[in-house]
Amino acid sequence: MRRYGKHTDEDDIRTRPNRRGNRPRTSIRPKHEDAAEGMVLTVDRGRLTCLVDGRTVMAMKARELGRKAAVVGDRVALVGDLSGKKDTLARIVRIEERSSVLRRTADDDDPYERVVVANADQLAIVTALADPEPRPRLIDRCLVAAYDGGLDPLLVLTKSDLAPPEKLLELYGDLDIPYVVTSREELETGDAADRVREHLDGKATAFVGHSGVGKTTLVNALVPEDRRRMTGHVNAVTGRGRHTTTSALALPLQEADGWVIDTPGVRSFGLAHIDPSRVIHAFPDLEPGTEGCPRACSHDEPDCALDAWVAEGHADPARLYSLRRLLATRERREGD
Repeated sequence: MRRYGKHTDEDDIRTRPNRRGNRPRTSIRPKHEDAAEGMVLTVDRGRLTCLVDGRTVMAMKARELGRKAAVVGDRVALVGDLSGKKDTLARIVRIEERSSVLRRTADDDDPYERVVVANADQLAIVTALADPEPRPRLIDRCLVAAYDGGLDPLLVLTKSDLAPPEKLLELYGDLDIPYVVTSREELETGDAADRVREHLDGKATAFVGHSGVGKTTLVNALVPEDRRRMTGHVNAVTGRGRHTTTSALALPLQEADGWVIDTPGVRSFGLAHIDPSRVIHAFPDLEPGTEGCPRACSHDEPDCALDAWVAEGHADPARLYSLRRLLATRERREGD
């Protein structure tokens, strides 16, 4: 047996090798208390453009965040090179708690939900009155997603020179949703942007709509300093538009305290993730009537307490009809 004296050489000491590498792993992670605060403006192939102290910084997600993804609108904490210079890269080490989320699934059979935008105050649902024809099912689905995620809805109807808005607005009159009606000429002159801007002051507003309705054209008019490369056309055969926005992008309003978040045009809006118990929160006149509902009530079944609540005069029957119509969109596809 070999004995070691005071002056042993390190090479003489036998050590057990670490199978996981030379440095032992630890569960202790830095708190990054000195991290800078930022906001995610856009995401592109794993690289996130963030606004930090008035400058744009390119960043990537830190490994310690695991599978948690940051999306446009997220408030994040960053460390590393925050200069914003070319070829520099910061790290996002923390994603702050979200006040709202706009989520969707690819279709109603897809269990994987995708967060489109975080921390938005409002959802502007843009739809054309003609060319392409309006799709009330898609509007209903966007409304359900807004109510579920904690966003206030705003209807923006375009191309009123091609068709009157009254018939479509009648479907949503009982929901008390604010709306703006615009024409193609108003989009070109900027008058439409001025009227829409009145609803955006002090808010972060996400714009959503299917392709060809003029959504990106409207966003470009609202934020002319950072115009999106656009403008698509409507396919004469299918009646569908061509996508002109490929990634969500947050843009600051120059003449008002607010943000415009342009999102890619959608052809479908899956609601597989929606919980009916959250949608009822958008109907404060009906919500107290759910206290007598059976557990996990869908609010559209024989034992639902809302029928008696409305019959007793506590709420307008049209409001209950609107609620059930929206909830029914989870069971119907947009083309039905």
